[in-house]
Amino acid sequence: MALNYIWTFFFLVAFVIGLIKLIVFGDTLVFPEMINSTFDMAKSGFEISLGLTGVLTLWSGIMKIGEKGGIVTIISRLIGPFFNKLFPELGRNHPAYGPMMMNFAANMLGLDNAATPMGLQAMGEMQKSNPNKEVASNAQIMFLVLNASGLTIIPISIMVYRAQLGAHDPSDVFIPILLATFFSTLTGLIGVSIYQRINLWDRTIISYLSGMFVFVFGLIYLTHTLPAQSLALYSKVFSNLILFSIIVGFLLLGLRKKINVYETFIDGAKEGFSTAVKIIPYLVAILVAIGVFRASGAMDFLISGFRWIIESAGINTDFIGALPTALMKPLSGSGSRGMMVDVMKTAGADSFIGRLSCIVQGAGDTTFFVLAVYFGSVGIKKTKHALACALLADLAGLTAAILIGYLFFH
Repeated sequence: MALNYIWTFFFLVAFVIGLIKLIVFGDTLVFPEMINSTFDMAKSGFEISLGLTGVLTLWSGIMKIGEKGGIVTIISRLIGPFFNKLFPELGRNHPAYGPMMMNFAANMLGLDNAATPMGLQAMGEMQKSNPNKEVASNAQIMFLVLNASGLTIIPISIMVYRAQLGAHDPSDVFIPILLATFFSTLTGLIGVSIYQRINLWDRTIISYLSGMFVFVFGLIYLTHTLPAQSLALYSKVFSNLILFSIIVGFLLLGLRKKINVYETFIDGAKEGFSTAVKIIPYLVAILVAIGVFRASGAMDFLISGFRWIIESAGINTDFIGALPTALMKPLSGSGSRGMMVDVMKTAGADSFIGRLSCIVQGAGDTTFFVLAVYFGSVGIKKTKHALACALLADLAGLTAAILIGYLFFH
């Protein structure tokens, strides 16, 4: 339901802004640009879905082999107690735990192409045990918010962009991004737990969260000791080694269980292909709305409004240049990435605003894209508190990114 209102809101605001620009400012190009954006974004939505089809088909097949090989049981032993507390309605050894864990791991390592099909697989498994197929279950909401909060340990793509644009030390935003996205994820977890009345003071939850704190800050210390020029290379090799090890490990598990791994892969791949086709309308819908919103100039008006409010309050406005990236991030990954690159090209990759844009880009995920695609893939129409908690996590990530940016680079 929330997506329904948000989607309509984009079009209405774009229409009003377009009329103002036409009547008051005489901008005769605004409506042609808005119409052109609908065609461009519809094409982009289909192309993204088409590109996702192969990846989703591949990883759905791989996950099916892992499922038949017993990976769910192995993962449940490792993180079962923690997941049982966060997803109480799923119970023990639920089939969704395997792809959920793989999705979180892929996101942390910056492997977006692998994370999405695993996330869609997890949503499908949870939907099978969802009593009301049109209403998001508590487990689906918790998973989606944690996914949309975008916890990233290795922001490879951002470091690559910084290197291409001449940054003296492309990895200098590594620790700030890790801290910002960590606060975003923690806020999302707390927000959903409050809605769902999950006891975060439970001994099991506290133990696992403490372990995560130790891991994150231990990783910060480790990466701080590595040569800056080697960090991106080590991260890339390590991430892809883990990913390929997962594939080989699943195949070995399948052989150990004496299953026909090829036929099992084909069965899973067919499910992945069906899911990829199913999400096309949802993806086109959300991207067209975002495209119209941008083409109308609504985003520019929004930024100008923020600048006026902050200047009136007497607050330092050096961070304003990063707001286009921040506001676009929940709407479009490619859009926010383009704005981040534009800021670095204009102000310099090593400028305060250039670095801050990178931190903001890495501090969250494309919330509306994730909600539309993940819920759309299983036919969810009522998302309950998912959007509110996801946007709360985005706000926490943005706030943390700005404060950490000032702390490190201002």
